[in-house]
Amino acid sequence: MNPFKKPEVMGLVEQFFLKYFSDHNSRSFLFGINPGRHGAGITGISFTDPVNLEEKCGIKNDFDKKHELSSLFIYQVIEAYGGPEKFYKSFFVTAISPLGFTKNGININYYDEKPLQQSLEPFINETMLKQVALGARRKCAICIGGGKNYKFMKQLNDSLKIFEEIIPLDHPRFIMQYRRKVVGEYVKKYLDALNYCESQNLS
Repeated sequence: MNPFKKPEVMGLVEQFFLKYFSDHNSRSFLFGINPGRHGAGITGISFTDPVNLEEKCGIKNDFDKKHELSSLFIYQVIEAYGGPEKFYKSFFVTAISPLGFTKNGININYYDEKPLQQSLEPFINETMLKQVALGARRKCAICIGGGKNYKFMKQLNDSLKIFEEIIPLDHPRFIMQYRRKVVGEYVKKYLDALNYCESQNLS
């Protein structure tokens, strides 16, 4: 799943990055798993569905205006932090694998099938280093997905020696599907992690 092949997606991505990242400042990085069909798989922007891209980021688009659960949660966190402009001045949200995957019409993660993960490892290593070179603060990073994604990212970091510390957080899809009644508690956990990571990176 490669949304970047579409010129209209690249146009939106360019607008987004010019709006929020047109500077020379470094940022604290958050790494998700890989794009999903209803969020970054459409817009090309991590955890940003067509609705949030237009309503929260002010970037109009012609995609079907449907929310993605993970994007709903992340933008609750972004709003609680102070809004997209403040958030993106300090943070860069991306994914371990910038490309997404489907099987039989449903999302799968890069780690769901061992042969897929193994075949992707050179690509993931390469893109990880390229993304970090954009201006990652190296003392602390956040891993969105505290299970298999964190385990893989920790092994990757042990090998590449990029970050001094990685903070794992529960994945938004898990939160929105199984912990929605206490979503405010998870928003606070995210805010605490963001503030901690930023304080480490700026110390």
